[in-house]
Amino acid sequence: MTYLPDIYKEFRHQFPGIAKEYDKLALACHEWGPLDAKTRRLIKLGIAIGLSSDGGVRSHARRALDEGITGTELRHAVLLAFTTAGYPTMIAAMKWVEEVIEKEGQKGGA
Repeated sequence: MTYLPDIYKEFRHQFPGIAKEYDKLALACHEWGPLDAKTRRLIKLGIAIGLSSDGGVRSHARRALDEGITGTELRHAVLLAFTTAGYPTMIAAMKWVEEVIEKEGQKGGA
């Protein structure tokens, strides 16, 4: 991952022991079950969308692109939030994802 928010870097600097334990817990949760990496990433994106987390949506979108998930797949995941999380939540997430796709140079994606 190329981009890390300053607040995240500062937290890791200020609390390195906690950050290390958090990383271990996150990895254990991520790898525990039968879901493949792509499915796990899209679920995490969906959770961030449901929480209306600008930073979370952008982070998971960047990571998804880095992991080979296409812009079209990201847009589909965001669109699925429409009938569950509502239009305002979905449209905000779509804007955040589009900005990430544009910045990362992934205009279309098959």
